[in-house]
Amino acid sequence: MSIPDRIDVQERLGRRSPPIEEALAGFDWKPRLTEHGEVDHIEGGVVQVSGLPGVQSEELLRFPNGCLGLAYNLDHDRIGVILLDDPEAIDAGDRVRRTGRVVSAPVGEAVLGRVIDPAGRSHDGLETLEHMAHNPIERPSPSIIDRAPVDTPLQTGIKAIDALIPIGRGQRELILGDRQTGKTAIAVDAIINQRHTGVLCVYCAVGQRSSTIAKVVDDLRRHRALRYTVVVATTAGDPAGLQFVAPYAATTMAEYFRDVGRDVLIVYDDLTRHARAYRELSLLLRRPPGREAYPGDIFYIHSRLLERSAHLAERLGGGSMTALPIIETQAENLASYIPTNLISITDGQIFLSARLFRQGQLPAIDVARSVSRVGGRAQLPAYRGVVSDLRLAYAQFEELERFSRYGARLEESRQQALERGRRVRQVLRQHQYSPLPVVEQIAALVAVTGGALDEVEPERVSELTTAMSEDLVRSMPELFEAVEAGRGLTTEDVEQIRSAVWSAVEPRRTG
Repeated sequence: MSIPDRIDVQERLGRRSPPIEEALAGFDWKPRLTEHGEVDHIEGGVVQVSGLPGVQSEELLRFPNGCLGLAYNLDHDRIGVILLDDPEAIDAGDRVRRTGRVVSAPVGEAVLGRVIDPAGRSHDGLETLEHMAHNPIERPSPSIIDRAPVDTPLQTGIKAIDALIPIGRGQRELILGDRQTGKTAIAVDAIINQRHTGVLCVYCAVGQRSSTIAKVVDDLRRHRALRYTVVVATTAGDPAGLQFVAPYAATTMAEYFRDVGRDVLIVYDDLTRHARAYRELSLLLRRPPGREAYPGDIFYIHSRLLERSAHLAERLGGGSMTALPIIETQAENLASYIPTNLISITDGQIFLSARLFRQGQLPAIDVARSVSRVGGRAQLPAYRGVVSDLRLAYAQFEELERFSRYGARLEESRQQALERGRRVRQVLRQHQYSPLPVVEQIAALVAVTGGALDEVEPERVSELTTAMSEDLVRSMPELFEAVEAGRGLTTEDVEQIRSAVWSAVEPRRTG
């Protein structure tokens, strides 16, 4: 290189462009201390780390290759870390450093219609949501003074629930039953029924099979429900730590909409797998086991999760978050550890019976063992005038039917009650993905409680009530619009509906 060329290069290297100068002017040149730890031991989804004397509880730690962990056990000589990523990428002796932040989840309108994991990473082939605003997954629940009464119904579109076990916005209603009895189907139908209500939905899958999650997503997409729903998915192959934080991350996403005045429905499917994931982590962390090998704080991890569901006071926007946690029982045993815990935390339960499922009674809701502790306060007034005694009468019918199987002769009044109960059971049957509007439910219930179906063969009840309900909606639009708006039924209204029901049923009885 010639001398002039070298001088030209030196001049060009010595000149700094304005953007670089501006960047260097704002750069902090002061030295700072950073804490580093070291991986001592790896076992399953838990890592034991030494060092990091200033680490805080539930702080995120970063491992090589970008893996993240949650500082959970803070002992005097080491830290028990729950891994949120694949432990195969970590080796003993790896350096660990603090991040100074806690686990957070993406929030905002952009999560709607997406299938993501708790960290916002995509499961639907679209872009990740890591660039969005994030909120911590652990947040305090609203105080008593910040809550409003649960007095607005959340319609599921399922007759047996809306009429007999009503759910209100801000309520926590447990869905429980044995394996393969239709628990997820009820939750999916409730989500689908929110198409025209303005209620947003969050479906959280905890440790489910990939095929199960894919089926739920496909069902929501086919019924145009995915556009107002976010699916937070963790599969059975994901680390137990990621399964553990999934419900909290999903709740944070739902809380964002609740806090801006929207109504949200969140489904946890299911908390039995969540409890098992936490039991696995606790045993690996060497925490003392208790009943059924679960740690002593298993009640607390679910109570602090479900207490975040509430109906906020008007001064805070009036938004609500309704929770439908799902758990699995074994041999219909409600007295086992996790079911009893969650029954005591929630505001009621919908119990699905394997016996009813085998008999083809779908949804297989056991009315006698299901309850809503909010009750009629969160039910449209029109239901109260129609089904005030239906729940008790239906429970008595089931006992009477069991008694009649022994061949006992019944009085005529008992025989009539038995025949009507069989028709009530047919009316309460409902196909999946077919949630019904309020007006059609009211018409069907008036028909069966008023005796209009007493002479109809039970096998034809379902078909007849569907056609009859459609006729009534067309013939009395103003009345049913008032019903949907929240007006109760007067005695004259009930008589008018009954008269119309008899007129609609009569030509079809012999059809």
